[in-house]
This record gives sequence, C-alpha cells and structure tokens, in this order.
Amino acid sequence: MSAEVFRGRLLWFEREPAGSEDEDAYHYLEDGAIAVADGRIVWSGDWPDLPSAWRDAPVRDHRPHLIVPGFIDCHLHFPQGQVVASYAGSLLEWLNTYTFVEEQKYGDPDHAGRMAKAFLDMLLSHGTTTAVAFGSVHRTSAEALLGEAVKRNMRIVTGKVMMDRNAPDALTDTAQSGYEDTKALIAEWHGTGRVEVAITPRFALTSTEAQMEAAGTLAREHPECLMQTHLSENRAEIEVVAGLFPWSKDYTDVYDRYGLLSPKSLFGHCIHQSEREIARMAESRSVAVFCPTSNLFLGSGLYDLDKMKAVHPAVRHAIATDIGGGTSWSMLRTLDEGYKVLNLQGQRYHPLRSFYQATLGNAKAIGMDDRIGKLASGYEADFIVLDSRGTPAMALRAETVSTLAEELFLLQTMGDDRSVRAAIVSGATASENHVTR
Repeated sequence: MSAEVFRGRLLWFEREPAGSEDEDAYHYLEDGAIAVADGRIVWSGDWPDLPSAWRDAPVRDHRPHLIVPGFIDCHLHFPQGQVVASYAGSLLEWLNTYTFVEEQKYGDPDHAGRMAKAFLDMLLSHGTTTAVAFGSVHRTSAEALLGEAVKRNMRIVTGKVMMDRNAPDALTDTAQSGYEDTKALIAEWHGTGRVEVAITPRFALTSTEAQMEAAGTLAREHPECLMQTHLSENRAEIEVVAGLFPWSKDYTDVYDRYGLLSPKSLFGHCIHQSEREIARMAESRSVAVFCPTSNLFLGSGLYDLDKMKAVHPAVRHAIATDIGGGTSWSMLRTLDEGYKVLNLQGQRYHPLRSFYQATLGNAKAIGMDDRIGKLASGYEADFIVLDSRGTPAMALRAETVSTLAEELFLLQTMGDDRSVRAAIVSGATASENHVTR
C-alpha cells in the first residue's frame, strides 16, 4: 500500500474542552506524524514512534507549523460568493437588493460551473475542507457544486433551495417541482464520492404551506439527509413569518409543524428564540448554527450561547461563515468575531473550545464525527497546516507566545488565509500557500 507521511505539531480533540487545564479533551504532539494511504489516516502519533511500515514513505515536513483537522463550515451559500461586502442595512434589504439578483445567474450551467470551481478554491485556501452549503433555486446550481466536489474527492453537502413565494419569479419553484428536483438530486448524487444532498427550504418566509409540507415529506422519506434552513435571524423576518403562519406559536413552531426538527436539522442564526423554542430545539436535538460575521454585518443581533445552555445544557450548536451575508470565508475570522459577540455579553469562549467547535464540534453537528474532525487512524485524511506567524504582525506577537492556548488565540484573532499553509483533502495536498515575509 502506497502512503505518504505528514510531519508537524499535531492537535485534535476528543470532546469539548472545559478550559485550558482540561488536557484529557485533546491530543497535542510537539513532533507528530500522520501516515496517509488511500485517502484515510492509517496511523498518527509521535514522530519517533512512526511504524517501520511507513518509514520509507515520502515525508512532507511541515514543522514548525501546527496540523489540525480541516475546518468544517456548517452554513454558507454557494451562489453568494460575489455578494459579500454588499452595502445594506438589514437582512430583507440585502436579500432583495443584491442576493436575489445574483442568484438568478445560477440557472446558467456555465456560470454555475465556473463559480463552483471558484467556491471550492476559496474554501480550501482558507482551510475549510468540509462545507454544508445552500444552492440557488436551480437544480443546476447544486449539480455544478456536487460535480466539482466529486472531481476533487471533497466532502460537500448541498441542495437546491426550495422557494415558492416572496421572491422574483425567476427564483421561484413550486411545491411539486421543489420536491421532484430534490428527489432527483438525492437519487443521482447522495453518497457519490464524498458528497451528500441536503433538503433545503430557504426559510419559512419564502415557502408556502404546501412547500413546507413537501419539505417535511422529503425529510421523512430521506432520513439519511441533512435538512438546512434559516431561523430567527432578524426581527422583521420573524414578524413576516408570524403573519404568514398565524396558527404558529412562534417561528420554530412553523418548522416543527412540518416535521423539520430533528438531529439532522441545521438552523442558521437562532438569535431571537424564546425559551420555549430553545427547549424544543434541544428536545428534538436540532442544531443552532452561530453565524457571527453575518449577524454583525446585517445588524441582526447577538447570538446568546449561555442563554441556550441555561435552558438546556445539551443544546446542540455549530459555527459557520454564512457567506455571503458573512464577511469572511475564513473560519479563523469567524471564530474571532464569535469570540467578540460572546464577550460583549460577558461570555467566555476559550480558544481550545473555538478550535474544537470548528473541527470535531462541527463534525458532530452534521453527524459526521465518525469520519472527519480528528487526526486519528481510520478517519478521512482531511487536515490543514496553520502558521501562527503567517503575517509580519502575527510574527511579532508570536515572539511572546508561550502556550498552545496563546498560539490558538493568536491564530483566531489575527489569522486568515495567509495563516493556512496547506489544505490536505483525502490525503492529497489540495491547496498550498508559500508565504514569504
């Protein structure tokens, strides 16, 4: 069996750390090695302990840099790569002025294909090796992204958006066509290579009751699929949804009515939920996805993690860039803004917890922690190389860094794509950044 060995400082997690003293929650090897064969990790450990079977394998020596599992982005939008940094004062203004205009282009297979390549290139250059992304309403958009991911042997989940009202005619489907297109995508693509198809009603504001029922039917028929949508992002949005579904107790109840709360359900934002809603989310084991740069950029509000945990300690959560309402493709920048959002509310977010969340924590959120999120034998060989001296300013600060926690905090506070030296996908180097200073 041919293999390749990657050498460097290794960090991965077994569970969420309680703090810097909780060393049992993670593995940190000062001089470690990962042996890779056929797209999987076949051994990891201290360099001197590398088994003789791998001693003659080619070695990629990334010392003194840090090797961690690839970042996992649980919520972003494939058709919005060219919408980032569009001036708007709120969610609904931003959608109507920019996003709905841009997404109409994705009915063109040539445009969707070109942008799929750019989208995956951008993710990899920022250290993201797995993503759960929304397509546009066009089946073509999902096919383009899935096809490009299969070529790269990259783990991507996407689906065509279901949206049959409150959007331009060129961006609407019907309850029936949304159902049929999603069924066809699942039949053709789900489980091909490393890609999966998600059931994707955009949000309750843009789906009729008939389409919400169709989405619930899909979820029942395909329990293997993730379901992704939006929930309680913006107060104006919540008011509109209340008017569209006057029988509902609240926004969360709309999704609950149609059977869309489950361990496979990812709800972007979840900023303005009541205690009843949080408790129902926890009971159903649905996932609340924190999108800090988007929430700040659109003035939507502050995600309150402590409130969620006070209602139910076992509430499931994730973190994501939310491109293109989000303002950076980088999970490092996203962790930084997440720290600030929580700090504004008197909540501490230790860097060990941050890096756990962006790797194994997000893998758990999407139900893939048995495959990705660790540098352990048997796991898919998706990992990244991080340089905590990636910019001159970082290098200056790094002179005084003396602990792993300090280094991680430096990476998340000052790092970006310049800190990502390499991204390895299925054991092959998919992106490499030769930094010069």
